Amino acid sequence: MTALSSTLRQTWVITLRDLKHWQREPWGPVFGILFSIMMLLIFGYLFGGAIEMPGGGTYLPYLLPGVLALTMMFGVDGIMAVVTEDTKRGVTNRFRSLPMSSVAVPLGRAVADLGNSAVQLAVLMIGGLLIGWRIEGSFLEAAAAVGLLLWLRLAMLWLGIFLGLALRMEGALMMVQVLVWPLGFCSSLFVSPETMPGWLGTLAAWNPVSATATAARNLFGNPTGITSGLLADHAMLLALAWPAVLLAIFVPLSMRAFRRRG
Repeated sequence: MTALSSTLRQTWVITLRDLKHWQREPWGPVFGILFSIMMLLIFGYLFGGAIEMPGGGTYLPYLLPGVLALTMMFGVDGIMAVVTEDTKRGVTNRFRSLPMSSVAVPLGRAVADLGNSAVQLAVLMIGGLLIGWRIEGSFLEAAAAVGLLLWLRLAMLWLGIFLGLALRMEGALMMVQVLVWPLGFCSSLFVSPETMPGWLGTLAAWNPVSATATAARNLFGNPTGITSGLLADHAMLLALAWPAVLLAIFVPLSMRAFRRRG
């Protein structure tokens, strides 16, 4: 058996382990979906009437892709919690003691989470359609938008895996969970960067999740709230590039942290 086929087999075993865990305890993913629906309803119905859209359009079609991107961003603290718990229980050390590839365990977790994320996206998109959101683009464009959202999720997962393996101090998970929110709000997920003060709008435009949300809006045929600037010209390129950069950094760092975790 070649090294590659052995790694793939080991990865699939870890993937099935995590999927069976979610099957036995589905409340984490269910809560994540319910929370995202709550955010959609709060911003869409309570605040939406007070938010103006640069370039025209209504707020709900703008908001839904932003909520989808936010859900993908939450992969950071979600998988970090799983990795941290496995480390505390000694599961990670047991895996390290086995003759298996250092990439199989984190990759298996990432693959399982991507499957769960695809279900989350499907549920949220169906919910959006029920409350009036519409996909104006083609089927292939919509599929490409979903692909970009999962591409962002994959990058967030490897960042979370690394943080779960590397940060050993008490309260590290809570610290990351607190930081996720400012990163989410300082973006184009809920409001257009063009409505923000100049310096804050610039930070929001360079936020990786802003690129994914804007590119997804373009592909879904929804209002982008962007009339000029970085996201108007290069959203698709940035939506592909930002996750690629994060993966190039955190995949090798995660494998190194897994080998050295003791």
